[in-house]
Amino acid sequence: MPLLWAIRDLAGLKGTKYGCGVAQCGACVVHLDGEAVRSCVTKVSRAAGKKVVTIEGLSETNSHPVQRAWQEIDVPQCGYCHSGQIMSAAVLLREKPNPTDQDIDDAMAGNICRCGTYLRIREAIHTAAELQKKTGTKG
Repeated sequence: MPLLWAIRDLAGLKGTKYGCGVAQCGACVVHLDGEAVRSCVTKVSRAAGKKVVTIEGLSETNSHPVQRAWQEIDVPQCGYCHSGQIMSAAVLLREKPNPTDQDIDDAMAGNICRCGTYLRIREAIHTAAELQKKTGTKG
């Protein structure tokens, strides 16, 4: 069973989305022991004994720097892909607290936004990096 179905159907957490089912769009990204993984192709058995964090668990109050930046910049258009976008961005900022545009483009290349909000996504990631610096919060 893919981890995505366990998250959505068994745990009842609907924030992680099904997009393509073949790990190409990034709508299903979750954290598995801190690593961004495509839950649509990650078997539940791989998650056994590991910490799984979905968009619902990133912050109880939507106060994570990436979530705050997404709201401040008003990134989503339709919003379908953005839980996966946010989860990928959070790992990027943990690994590279001061990303360049190229770092962002490289890290986010596997996350597709059908509405084309890529420039707002990049701006929000830069904003989240600044918020992290101000608050001392890690991505």
